[in-house]
Amino acid sequence: MTPSPDTVERLGRVLNFPVAFFEGPDLEELSVDAVSFRALSKMAAADRDRALAAGALAFSSTDWIGERFRLPEPRVPKLGPGVDPETAAQAVRVEWGLGERPAPNLIHLLEMRGVRVFSVTQECRELDAYSLWRADQPFVFLNTEKSGERSRFDAAHELGHLVLHWHHDPPQGRRAELEAHRFAAAFLMPAASVLAKAPRHPTLEQLVELKKPWRVSVAAIAHRLHSLKALSDWQYRTLVIEIGKRDYLTTEPEPIERETSQVLNKIFAALRKEGMGKAAIARELGIHQADLDAIVFGLTMLPADSVAPLPARPRLKEYPKLQLVEP
Repeated sequence: MTPSPDTVERLGRVLNFPVAFFEGPDLEELSVDAVSFRALSKMAAADRDRALAAGALAFSSTDWIGERFRLPEPRVPKLGPGVDPETAAQAVRVEWGLGERPAPNLIHLLEMRGVRVFSVTQECRELDAYSLWRADQPFVFLNTEKSGERSRFDAAHELGHLVLHWHHDPPQGRRAELEAHRFAAAFLMPAASVLAKAPRHPTLEQLVELKKPWRVSVAAIAHRLHSLKALSDWQYRTLVIEIGKRDYLTTEPEPIERETSQVLNKIFAALRKEGMGKAAIARELGIHQADLDAIVFGLTMLPADSVAPLPARPRLKEYPKLQLVEP
């Protein structure tokens, strides 16, 4: 039976959603079989479902944005099955024109290649990141409360899943995670360039300097050198112990700033010029502003307390098209 208006209003209060949310079209649900969750067997069903629900809101937001702005088309190669992750990372670097140089802002790089990047919501902060293909559209969800270096590695890790495991059903398991990890290391730290700069017997202080061009964690550069046989087992164990003693696994030395979204910042800036802040966008999506803030948290430069709509102005019938241009 159709609920009465009073019942819908009570549902909205209890579930903390505006009535407009229940009156809108059905949201497209994410399939757990299509998502690259890490350690799925250890994840509580409630945590998994929270992440999938947040992804559904991101789908809805993407569709709303796509009706108003022209964004880059997906250009993420689908390789595999059976392609070595190191080879795959080098192939993507060549296709994207990176060569052997350090990768630039990784969120910008993914967005320029048509990947839609969103934040893991507050309720799902135990997740590192996850990704999926929605038909031919790739999505990446990042934990933006992690350090800049680790969030950057997570983005490369999820790119690895998109490139290597698009054919999997589902793309989970230890092997898939190891392949995505190897892809991320090779993508962020190309072997030839890293080996050319690496000292013969590096100290921890030298590793801190060596990590800077690649914008990775000191633990990641140590692991990469060990995988490339530039560090012996003994040298690597010694460095890992020292990294742990200095608490560099939780507090990165000489940290980088977290990378943010170019697409979302440009979109929100363009809409604000037309008098439409985040609160107004949320109303059109039928959700609370807090839910919109949750899926873009840490990815935009606009703080949550500065998103009130500008004074009313004549609303344009159609928003100007926004197109990102690669520098």
